Amino acid sequence: MPRVTSEDVVSILGFFEDLEDPRSTINRLHLLGDLIVISICGVLAGADGPKAIGVWAKANADWLRRHLKLPAGIPSHDTIGRLLALLKPAAFQSCFEDWIRSLRSRDDRDTGENSTEKSVHEVIAIDGKALRRSHDRKNNLGPLFLVSAWSVQQGISLGQLATEEKSNEITAIPELIENIDVAGATVTIDAAGCQKHIAAKIVEGGADYVLALKGNQGNLHQATETWIIAQMENEFADVTVRRYEETVKGHGRIDHLVYYQFRAPDSLPGRANWKGLRTIGVAIRISQQGDKETSEVRYFISSLRLAVKRFAQAVRGHWSIENTLHWCLDVTFREDESRLRNRRAADNVAWLKRFAISLLKQRQDKESIAMRRRMAGWNTDYLAQVLGLKAT
Repeated sequence: MPRVTSEDVVSILGFFEDLEDPRSTINRLHLLGDLIVISICGVLAGADGPKAIGVWAKANADWLRRHLKLPAGIPSHDTIGRLLALLKPAAFQSCFEDWIRSLRSRDDRDTGENSTEKSVHEVIAIDGKALRRSHDRKNNLGPLFLVSAWSVQQGISLGQLATEEKSNEITAIPELIENIDVAGATVTIDAAGCQKHIAAKIVEGGADYVLALKGNQGNLHQATETWIIAQMENEFADVTVRRYEETVKGHGRIDHLVYYQFRAPDSLPGRANWKGLRTIGVAIRISQQGDKETSEVRYFISSLRLAVKRFAQAVRGHWSIENTLHWCLDVTFREDESRLRNRRAADNVAWLKRFAISLLKQRQDKESIAMRRRMAGWNTDYLAQVLGLKAT
């Protein structure tokens, strides 16, 4: 699937024209759009919070003046911090929807939305991640937990929701699905999200699902595992099976993957209660890292028809939210070290980081995300290309 080049990215300022300004009108000196663009630029260039964004802005004042109006000059980090603590995360994220929609619609035009030869289907991976050092013992608050939706093929973050505890992930996922456009995609979720009402929500949104099974779906997981193993031992003599193999390399590891997909048997416990359930599958992963070899076997239920390559695409795609988004957030953006205590500010900064990754993923060069971020911090011309900024 072709990526969008930086020249195609719409100016950031246009995204926030309809965003309600939460600040008091008294002594309001700085334009809302200017503050948001400065925040995005700062995070792209290496800043991890309001203080660092303010320092970056002062260091790049001349460059910012060429791109923004700045009627009251460069804002202080306190001004930036107050804004990020006031902006409602849902309203803030909704301003990116047109940008996301433009990328996705342009991708459809480039590939031919109605083409019968289109072999790569969009996979949306939904998963949760804790900001481990964001706990606030003084106010008896644990780490902030974020549930994110990631478009695997396009490398863009589609949305996120914050919860106070990992246990709330189950209630956050349906709301997140309502907030994004899943129609025509395959939605993948790990075992925590393997719930009947979540499966129904995905189907009602016009999408398919691939849900991982684990102990939280005890009877269903055990029955699926037992049935598939029995078919393997019988050499698939009595069933229709689809099989696919591939080898994937990354982060110093070689993974050999084998997928099997079957029509869901009527004997599965509670099958009728899972809306759209058509197939079940298993993914076997044998990983080689140096001299160490490990293996993993995971079972899935799905609304997909019998098409093992699409099933494999979805399973592998879900792993990408860990290997691409979460790994990048931890290693490149050092998200786990965030000590922001204000929940709203922490949520908004976390979204800025995900948006920054989405922008950096659109660049057409051979550098890693980490190197692209460094280049954005070292070279304002490169930063401008990433953002598609135009002088005002």
